[in-house]
Amino acid sequence: MKAPTATTEQLERIEALATALAAEAGAFVVEQLQLEVLVEYKTDGKGKENTSDPVSEVDRAVEALLRERVGAEFPDHVVVGEEDDVQPAPDTEFVWVLDPVDGTANFVNGFPLFAVSIGVLQHGRPVVGAVWCATTHALNHGVYHAHEGGPLCLDDREVIPERATKVKRALAAAPGGSVAGTKAWDHRVTGSMAIEGAYVAAGVFAAAPFWVPKIWDVAAAVVLVRAAGREAWTRDRDGWKPFECFEAPAKLPSNVKEERAPSVRDWRGAIVVGTPEGVALIKERQRKPSFWRRVVGGGRS
Repeated sequence: MKAPTATTEQLERIEALATALAAEAGAFVVEQLQLEVLVEYKTDGKGKENTSDPVSEVDRAVEALLRERVGAEFPDHVVVGEEDDVQPAPDTEFVWVLDPVDGTANFVNGFPLFAVSIGVLQHGRPVVGAVWCATTHALNHGVYHAHEGGPLCLDDREVIPERATKVKRALAAAPGGSVAGTKAWDHRVTGSMAIEGAYVAAGVFAAAPFWVPKIWDVAAAVVLVRAAGREAWTRDRDGWKPFECFEAPAKLPSNVKEERAPSVRDWRGAIVVGTPEGVALIKERQRKPSFWRRVVGGGRS
């Protein structure tokens, strides 16, 4: 049985709240830049401190704010965030996926490339996205937002992502390293997957491969790039296919030590977003099969 589709009115209402919350959270993050920020570091699967994975008091405060506001407006929706280990039930219809500060290392060091990312899933399908970016293509901070079937907007203006069409070497995001053989592009690493996805939607980047993201890294970006007429593809054991929905994996990722059933929060997978030409080039120059086996198996966080 096919899962029900939300009405345009429902999606517009959800998008309006997601956009407002992303803007409010972004303003709070900017305010906190003027203060001393307390930073901790998450631990890996062996309990060892991971100095490349910081979390600040601002991450936790922003996620708490977003959870409270979503719960007040949509009490039957479930909120999944990077900092709070909530596991949605398999039959949950609407799931909000939050990354309170994507690019925390940038934020705590004052490097102005970080974001607040809010994606909303209906039965696993990404239907609303709102990403507040500290720096947008318009050279100020703002919220890129869209809903399934609607246009891409930056704050209250529609974005038409047709930029620099005569540039011979376009920019492409390269999180985790560049894509082999793509010498036609100049690669950039921003430190924020949410920003890189938003920049693909806005036409700044031709493409962005996310080899081992977590769900809060890319849930909003998928909505934005599709609203802009770009593509989102994923790869499993059977090869490349258009991305459709986030699903709970067959087994828990190796770094999860608790005993429980997997949920959509545990999703791991590769997603490539970009123009049709950009996505095709990345798919053509894919990584080695051994890498993909690690991705599909969920062995890296």
